[in-house]
Amino acid sequence: MHPFDSDIASSPPGLAARLALRVRRNAPLALLDLGVIVFAYLAPLVLRFNGAVPANYWSNFRSFLPLVVLIHLSANYLFGLYGQMWRYASVQEARRVVLATALAAVLVIGADLMSGGPVSALPLSVVLLGAVLCLMGFGAIRFQSRLFGLRRRTHMADRTRVLLLGAGDAGSMILKDILINPHLGLDPAGIVDDDPRKLGLSLHGVRILGPRSAIPSLIRRLGIDQMLLAIPSATGEVIREVAALCEECDVPLRVLPSVRETLGGRITARDIRDLRIEDLLGRQQVETNLEAVADLLRGRRVMITGAGGSIGSEIARQVAPFKPSTLILLDHDESHLHDTVASLDPCSEVQSVLADVREGHQILELFMARRPEVVFHAAAHKHVPILETHPREALLTNVIGTASVADAAAVAGVDRLVLISTDKAVRPASVMGCSKWFAEQIVRSFQPIGSVFCAVRFGNVVGSRGSVIPTFLRQIQRGGPVTVTDPSMTRYFMSVEEAVQLVLQAATLATGGEVFTLDMGEPVRIIDLARRLIHLSGRVPNRDVDVIVIGPRPGEKVVEELMGPGEQFVPSAHPGIAVSWPAAYERPLLKAALRQLEALAEVGPPEALAAMMRDFVGEQLEQPLSVGSAG
Repeated sequence: MHPFDSDIASSPPGLAARLALRVRRNAPLALLDLGVIVFAYLAPLVLRFNGAVPANYWSNFRSFLPLVVLIHLSANYLFGLYGQMWRYASVQEARRVVLATALAAVLVIGADLMSGGPVSALPLSVVLLGAVLCLMGFGAIRFQSRLFGLRRRTHMADRTRVLLLGAGDAGSMILKDILINPHLGLDPAGIVDDDPRKLGLSLHGVRILGPRSAIPSLIRRLGIDQMLLAIPSATGEVIREVAALCEECDVPLRVLPSVRETLGGRITARDIRDLRIEDLLGRQQVETNLEAVADLLRGRRVMITGAGGSIGSEIARQVAPFKPSTLILLDHDESHLHDTVASLDPCSEVQSVLADVREGHQILELFMARRPEVVFHAAAHKHVPILETHPREALLTNVIGTASVADAAAVAGVDRLVLISTDKAVRPASVMGCSKWFAEQIVRSFQPIGSVFCAVRFGNVVGSRGSVIPTFLRQIQRGGPVTVTDPSMTRYFMSVEEAVQLVLQAATLATGGEVFTLDMGEPVRIIDLARRLIHLSGRVPNRDVDVIVIGPRPGEKVVEELMGPGEQFVPSAHPGIAVSWPAAYERPLLKAALRQLEALAEVGPPEALAAMMRDFVGEQLEQPLSVGSAG
């Protein structure tokens, strides 16, 4: 074969070939339309004269019919009634059928009146009724799969009877998608909506049967197999109420993604997912000012420490779409660092760095070589019980590591440094909390000229490695028991996506020295969380899986706080995010304390180091030296 032969064989078809292909595809539908046109005008003519059609009208019909056919087929082509996938046709396509037939009817009537001289070629009644029959025929041909598809679905042997909650835009989209996709095996048996004006109406042929309170009776009466919550903006309170009603009837609840999870507001049956614990936490998702974040990150060198962790990796995923000139990912764990890099768009300019923030000289060299402009410092140890017995690791990573990053950032002229902190740094009771308190103080007590350093606090992140929710899920999978340390223990929760949105937004709002805190809603009782997770797994608490109280672990607080001594929340420029300026201590005092702690960490027992960290923090909280950001 000639070298060019393969190119010719694989080249796109020419104009003539494309036209031939289009004709072959549309010819069957055009032939059906032709049959409809002939019948639509012939039948009224025969009926008009009770079968005894005068010879002159037969003659006129034969000569006039080709013009009628040409007009109708041309109008259909003009309005795009060929080359469509009519199985998925909607109101827009139906409107085109009506408009095409209406235009053709006007033209046929005009031609009829002009072609017959003093008497029209065909009786006007025949022409009008012919146009109406054409409209019905064209529509029946194109919408037959939609017209008769519902009939086929009602005979599905293995269908799942679904009750929808929500007759709004999302409910309409998902219901329509279910109806035109019978292979999904879903049979919408009814709709529930709290708007009394919708009661008794139908949506896509499915009746709206009552308000939310009627769910249990409808489930039993209709034999419902599954409940579908079709309200993406539903609050946690509504979701919890519906989940409780479904649990009462032993029917699973499935949901649509929230508005922020959907792309362009479009929802399909593929978006239906199982209920997650995030849906039940009762939180309103924070909205990010994307323009401000884009202005901060686009075209700049961005570094993320701890990039292999739950928070660091999510920061990387959310930063990458804003097209920084370079995304520098730093972590001391090669496996986690590799996983983060692999999760990003291959087109992103990513530099992975295997390094430890505890190595001050290495971090300084790295900052001077890479010259990051925005730094998100997420590298930290976070597990409270483990750090109680390993305070040296907490000190070296969370405190000394933060000091190394802050010093290197100051020397390298970093524009923004955002520390990832925690609500456990407020009046800390654990070694981990104390170490994060020190980290906040290091960042806030040092504001180099031309740089903005700040901290972001948030509560527990749903699904992060080692958090309470994965722990509970593992216990449930083993059959229990689920262990709770205190029946009155509460915690604040948020999704990892939301936590990172707060981090990015804080970077745009910071002026230097602030601590940003998300309005985290109401705290969740851990024992209630355990019971919800057991229900989500399809089991019943204390029947299928036991919930037992084992007593508090070292360093754990029963109730976490959002605001420490002397702090006062002030609304920021972003709704849902509060800002505060906790007491900030003089840098020489902090340096002296860190030298003592480092010295003790080298030679002293762990218990002594933990006690010294707690004592220093406690003394400073009782007698703060200054309030606000130190220069």
